[in-house]
Amino acid sequence: MPHLRMLHSFSQRWEDDCVQYPRHIETIGHAGATAALGAACRSRNGSSVRATSMTGPVKIVVAGAGLIGKRHVEAIAATTGVELHSIVEPSDAGRAYAEMNGADWYASLTALFEAGRPDGVILATPNQIHVDNGLECIAAGVPALVEKPLATNLAAAAMLVDAGEKADVPLLVGHHRRHNPLIAAARKQITDGLLGTLVAVHGMFWLMKPDGYFDTDWRREPGGGPIFLNLIHDIDLLRHLIGEIVSVQALTSNAVRGNAVEETAALLFRFENGVLGTFSLSDAIVGPWSWELTASENPAYPATGQSCYSIGGTHGSMELPNARIWKNPGQRSWWEPISATHYPVSREDPLICQMTQFARVIRGEEQPLVPAREGLKTLQVIDAVQRSAVSGQTVTLP
Repeated sequence: MPHLRMLHSFSQRWEDDCVQYPRHIETIGHAGATAALGAACRSRNGSSVRATSMTGPVKIVVAGAGLIGKRHVEAIAATTGVELHSIVEPSDAGRAYAEMNGADWYASLTALFEAGRPDGVILATPNQIHVDNGLECIAAGVPALVEKPLATNLAAAAMLVDAGEKADVPLLVGHHRRHNPLIAAARKQITDGLLGTLVAVHGMFWLMKPDGYFDTDWRREPGGGPIFLNLIHDIDLLRHLIGEIVSVQALTSNAVRGNAVEETAALLFRFENGVLGTFSLSDAIVGPWSWELTASENPAYPATGQSCYSIGGTHGSMELPNARIWKNPGQRSWWEPISATHYPVSREDPLICQMTQFARVIRGEEQPLVPAREGLKTLQVIDAVQRSAVSGQTVTLP
């Protein structure tokens, strides 16, 4: 099986690149909050499966000690019934980080698996080696949670998904926003028909990435822009809330910075259930409307109190993440009064909820909320967006 290639230090990891996660987040580590968060997360997810005889804490490896890898380490520390097994990171800095956390250290997955078998692995390694890493975990029979994107191309992603399914080794994708209690509540409200028949959805990602962000060469090149790095999260949530996307049309621009990569995009979507969607995306606009600045998931971003998604139906409309639903109290009409009801939802760190669910999947207690095949479907939409932007044509998904 392929080995963990040392393309560069995992500490240079660029997954979720625009997020400068603080190394220590006080709101995660408090022991008093840990049990409550874990209990709330445990009560929310999918159908049950046959439980294993596994006892004791679930021991999880974090491969990659970059920004998102460290966030996973913090989430492990804040999750009941989970322990950090070790850090896999070829650099000296990674070794020092493992020592700081009282964890074993390995330079590669090969060395890790030769030493023994952990309960699970989180792959927070560079995108280019996700497939090799995932295949090595599958060969070892170890469940893995792969940070998004699943792979850098569709063929490799499909091969990885097929390998995991054939081997019956759980393979999950780190689309952590699905684990937010807010999303679970919104999905139930939509499924229960609170909005009536869905008609349209609109999303926004408007924020300003500072000049220094682009000092790194690859961020100025194709593949380093907001479509691949940021929109992929929004597409996954839209699929989760609305349904499958069957066609896309995209326009892109780099008129402000002039880099080879896009900075702005206008998108049209048609969903399988007939819903029409629009999305406005730009990392060159000073604005308050993006999931990062509205959802309060990550304290690195200032919260604006705004919403970035609007979902409309024949009986009402929903704002997210404000969790407000607009309805006519009486007859449905533009001449009638309309008012909003706010549905408060507990604020929990979705990374902790994701970690809790990963542990339950490892124990055999439930199915993954975001299995690898879901990550592949989201990647297929992103690929269609990119192809449409190049061709100027509508792209139909298979």
